[in-house]
Amino acid sequence: METLFRFLSCLLLLATIPLASALKFDIQAHPGHESARHERCIRNFVAKEQLVVVTAIVSGYRGDGQTLNMHIRDTMGNDYGRPKDVAGENRVAFTSHADAAFDVCFENILTSNQGVMNPTRHIELDIDIGADARDWSMQAGEKLKPVEAELRRIEELVGEIVSEMDYLRGREQKLRDTNESTNERVKWFAFGTMGMLVGLGAWQVVYLRAYFRSKHLI
Repeated sequence: METLFRFLSCLLLLATIPLASALKFDIQAHPGHESARHERCIRNFVAKEQLVVVTAIVSGYRGDGQTLNMHIRDTMGNDYGRPKDVAGENRVAFTSHADAAFDVCFENILTSNQGVMNPTRHIELDIDIGADARDWSMQAGEKLKPVEAELRRIEELVGEIVSEMDYLRGREQKLRDTNESTNERVKWFAFGTMGMLVGLGAWQVVYLRAYFRSKHLI
């Protein structure tokens, strides 16, 4: 009974956790040949086959002398999108291909100065992963009631926790197997080293005995 109460308390805590606020920053415009050096990237980690929704609200408008480009990629070389000339609200959804960190990168290219000193774009970036990302698609597509959507979100969160525990358990098992294999190799290496030392000592004894015996005969 106490275990059930703790489990329900955890579910209520998950339900009351507020969504993380968006990351806000400014990116200055640079000429095309310099923009790549001033690319700004935000990194996050995602498990394999998880839904990710990247929402970027960008100030300005197309044709204001700045061209803001996005690039979403992971450290395994997978490319998830390259929106060009972004302005206003933009949403990119994708499913991850591997357990890896992914980057959401922005570059602001200056196409014309238009008399503006230090032209910049203001960005509000929000990254939803897993249950939080599916929450948006469910409300938009299935038109669920708020209570139903919240229960579905909690169900997804619990499923993600279980999957994460299974993933950690698998990693722990791999590390344990690696550790045991390494210990076994070190043990046999130590035995081999000891055998070589014993053999070398015996050979030295035999050699020195034969050497001094020949000297004695002379």
